[in-house]
Amino acid sequence: MTSLSLDQHRAAVEALLAPLSARRAIETISLSASRIAGAPDAYRQRTLAHDVVSPTDLPPFDNSQMDGYAVRAAELSGASSDATVRLRVDPQINAGDTISAIEPGTAAPIMTGAPLPAGADAIVPIERAIPDHFRSTSVTDTNADGDEALTVEFASAPDHDEFVRRRGSDVAQGELLLAAGAALGPAQLGVIAASGLTSIDVLRRIRVLLIATGHEIREPGTALQPGQIYDSNSAVLSQALIDAGCTVVAWPCRSDDAADLLHIVEKGAPTADLVITVGGVSAGAREVVRDALGPLGVEFSHVAMQPGGPQGLGLVEAAGHPSGIPVVTFPGNPVSALVSFEMFVRPVLRRLAGFARDEREVLRLPLAESVDSPVGKHQVRRASIGTDGRVRLVGGPSSHLLHSYAASTALVHLPVGLGHADAGDPVDVWRIDD
Repeated sequence: MTSLSLDQHRAAVEALLAPLSARRAIETISLSASRIAGAPDAYRQRTLAHDVVSPTDLPPFDNSQMDGYAVRAAELSGASSDATVRLRVDPQINAGDTISAIEPGTAAPIMTGAPLPAGADAIVPIERAIPDHFRSTSVTDTNADGDEALTVEFASAPDHDEFVRRRGSDVAQGELLLAAGAALGPAQLGVIAASGLTSIDVLRRIRVLLIATGHEIREPGTALQPGQIYDSNSAVLSQALIDAGCTVVAWPCRSDDAADLLHIVEKGAPTADLVITVGGVSAGAREVVRDALGPLGVEFSHVAMQPGGPQGLGLVEAAGHPSGIPVVTFPGNPVSALVSFEMFVRPVLRRLAGFARDEREVLRLPLAESVDSPVGKHQVRRASIGTDGRVRLVGGPSSHLLHSYAASTALVHLPVGLGHADAGDPVDVWRIDD
């Protein structure tokens, strides 16, 4: 079995999965609040397939940024606390009203988002007006016809365009709204909706055929016979893959017969982009993944990592995949499988899915206790970060301690060459609680 460093195997996995980027299919999804609320998974962790050009100006018309009065700024140029300027009050303008106009010598009460009336070029917030609130009766003047008119006073002059949101100030019609490859979060979906578009093209999620193997594994909820265990790997990796932006079909192989595994690959590969297997990759007898996929081109190696030493990868001929479907194989202990996913596959899949951050947050923190590690291996230990900023190991190094993993918030990395670290020594830590 070939021996590889952690970096060598990581590079090999990245090279194997890199073509998935070029072969991504595109699908169109409709966009509306009711659909987003009704089918949230269809919109979660999606990546834009093409550039989107704005079909309209945003905002689509000049409008008010504040509740206040729409005015001509020049008419208030001399306003001061000692010499206020009084203007006649026009009818109120609300959000959703049609665009109106104001006459010289008038101010129009205007609400936030309401269209700026023609002739106005500034907004005076209501708290800067006299009186500083809207009301139906106020100071009155007599107009030229002898009629009383509602008036408002101003003790300062606004700047031109003050508190005015001009048409197209966010994005102009024909400008790039979002670039291909953009991750579609709340703001991105919002600006698409604001532009009036009702559908968008997105990259189809990477489709993964996940095969947990082992003659001993059974579905949770069934009765176990002596020597049998419940299949946790299907749940562990399914959720990990979903969190990485994938669509998953979990199809366990509860057999150590190579023909059974090949049957699952044959049936599932045509609608998958990637096959991940768990278990059956060690050097023992009845290693179903090695027996079935080794002759088809999957290469197996031992990576200088603990847990997760036995690994495999390659291209396997399959219907619908002229160049072969990529296969990545993990060891069968659940901690080994999840650590392997974290180290080699998760960053690549998150990058393909368009996540803003594909790598885990890395911290450099002191150990709360001493630790020993095999000098020739990169050891990954489960841990939690204390309120004192120190990292405390959770459980031992064994690859079956899934409960310890579940109680952890971090992974501690003890690199090749480090045989011992004392309490207080700094180590690299990955946060896994986000």
